[in-house]
Amino acid sequence: MAPIDITLVIVTRNRRKQLLRTFESLKTLPTRLSWELIVVDNGSTDGTRSAMEAFATAFDQPLRLVSEPAPGQGNARNAGWKSAEAQVIAYLDDDCYPADDYLDAVVECFAEAPNLGFVSGRILLYDQTDFKLTIQESLTRVSLPPHSFVRPGIIQGANSAFRRASLLEIGGFDPRFGAARGQFLAEELDAAARISAAGWHGAYDPRPLVYHHHGRKTYWEAWRLMRVYQRGIGGFYAKSLFFDKQLRRPFVANFRSIRKLHSWRGWLVILVAAVEFWMRNISQIRSKDSATLGQ
Repeated sequence: MAPIDITLVIVTRNRRKQLLRTFESLKTLPTRLSWELIVVDNGSTDGTRSAMEAFATAFDQPLRLVSEPAPGQGNARNAGWKSAEAQVIAYLDDDCYPADDYLDAVVECFAEAPNLGFVSGRILLYDQTDFKLTIQESLTRVSLPPHSFVRPGIIQGANSAFRRASLLEIGGFDPRFGAARGQFLAEELDAAARISAAGWHGAYDPRPLVYHHHGRKTYWEAWRLMRVYQRGIGGFYAKSLFFDKQLRRPFVANFRSIRKLHSWRGWLVILVAAVEFWMRNISQIRSKDSATLGQ
């Protein structure tokens, strides 16, 4: 059996309708690469599992269905890459459609640079009536040398890929990050930053292209989504400053430019989330210390 060139992972939870559309976009994906699809069900209760099983019977590529009941995309993304056979693992959101050359472009990025640990690509709107957010339109490649500050927005989970060795080195995604209730949606940003801190190169490369069909059409829907992302950024900033020495140096060194990344309204959400992340984690550290002293 030929080795698998790339594993494509889709993480989903209670988004059966969106997932079915993404499945359709994968049926005719042209490539000469050997690839596999892994779909991780993160505790769905809306019939997602039956939809996944029905698709699997009609799909002509290797496909594995993985169940990860622990809530949060950090947990689900870990279940995906740990089940993968390839050395390159690409993540596609369940409401995104890859361009025809997507898989080839991702593999090409890693083939060109053996020291590349992660890459993120272009994200364009599929439906032009959706709010223009959660996209990345730049055609300019951005190289991120080791120990870089990985700024929010340059790496997005909707179109991100990792070398398996880099994920293995950092222990995978932090389960404290993800979209589950009470968590912070920044798992791919945090992973990329830790991979960079471990000495790997990273990049934003416009060649891998996906189309995002997020469906937010009202200001209120867009506002709510951006607050979710800002909350995740707050958790990431707090972790970088207080809980991870390797992330602290690039964060502090770039703080002057970081201040300009967000509006004052955005900073309010970010700061509140950062305080919450700090309070949660400092209390856990104290609890562990107390338990250790009591032994």
